Amino acid sequence: MQHSNIVGGSTAKRVIACPGSVALCAKMPSKPSSSYADEGTLLHDIIAQVLNKDVQPETFLGCEYENITLTQDLLDTKLIPALEALDAIDPTKTMEIAVETRVGFGEDILPGVFGSTDLLGRIGNRAYVIDWKFGDGVAVYAEENPQLMFYAAAAMRTPEVKWVFNGATEIECIIIPPTKGVTRWVTTPARIAAFEQELIIAVKRSEKTDAPLAHGDHCKWCAARPICPVMTGAVDRALQTQIEGVDADMIGKYLANADLLEGWIKDLRALAFTMLEKSVSVPGYKLVPKRATRQWVNEATAYEWLTQNFPEAEVTVTSVISPAKTDALLKKAKLSMPEGLVVSVSSGNTLASEDDPRPAVLQIGQQMVAALSKIGV
Repeated sequence: MQHSNIVGGSTAKRVIACPGSVALCAKMPSKPSSSYADEGTLLHDIIAQVLNKDVQPETFLGCEYENITLTQDLLDTKLIPALEALDAIDPTKTMEIAVETRVGFGEDILPGVFGSTDLLGRIGNRAYVIDWKFGDGVAVYAEENPQLMFYAAAAMRTPEVKWVFNGATEIECIIIPPTKGVTRWVTTPARIAAFEQELIIAVKRSEKTDAPLAHGDHCKWCAARPICPVMTGAVDRALQTQIEGVDADMIGKYLANADLLEGWIKDLRALAFTMLEKSVSVPGYKLVPKRATRQWVNEATAYEWLTQNFPEAEVTVTSVISPAKTDALLKKAKLSMPEGLVVSVSSGNTLASEDDPRPAVLQIGQQMVAALSKIGV
């Protein structure tokens, strides 16, 4: 997988938000590869060969990259699910595809800026940009994803794969992770063109000696964090003279009101939560379920099944061991959890903004009560 040292798919978000990071990153030594990166490279290489050569993935069992080997476990948990997800996207096998293609913007647009796409495809009037995510880290979503928009924009400028986008009225960006949770986002050529302009402006700004630096979530993966003036505090020290000029008496008065304001904010959130629970709309907000934890549907049934299948294991102390601990026993014995034995239960609801990716809670009970009260039941 090849990427430009100016900006690529994985760094597009950072460069747009922080043009000054390009020059800083250029000063940093190359990072050594990790086992996680090597595993991702191995899986990307194999899935490309599977698609290009139309061969069974089992053919590659035992193949190695650096110190990583394609085992049955990697095949079952990452490679096969990714291919099954692609089959769900293209069940009729009519998609024309281009696999592992180097794409760039050309010397006349952004010299030296390029990246490598995992999969480009075309069905009817829709072009597809698909990215495999084989890591087990932070979830990544397709909607407004700068990496996928970078690939789409660069591919449109690349002669070998321009056919994917010629005449297309829709562009679908898809991220396929190692487990469930494929995310899809349909956009337009106009949105990709607008992104390209953002990128061009950011790269041009990055070439200036006073290119701006900005702190944000894009800093998490930035190689230049150790030397970044924003991260090291050099910027704060440069602003110290301005801070010393702030009216300290005024700040003291503001702090006196802090407890009152914090209490007001807490009460405001509680009120919004109650309103949403009562099915009263609060613009910009919704209720979403808290993180669900797995529990036994029936502990007695679980205990009986565990003792039958794992008589040598200590499955109970004061209560039956958890589903999570049972997973370790199942993996070792190469067994699967029986259907209906485990259920995921959320501990309640919480307030979230409308753009939160989690689905809103359906207040069916409240709505039924309200409806029944209107008809006198």
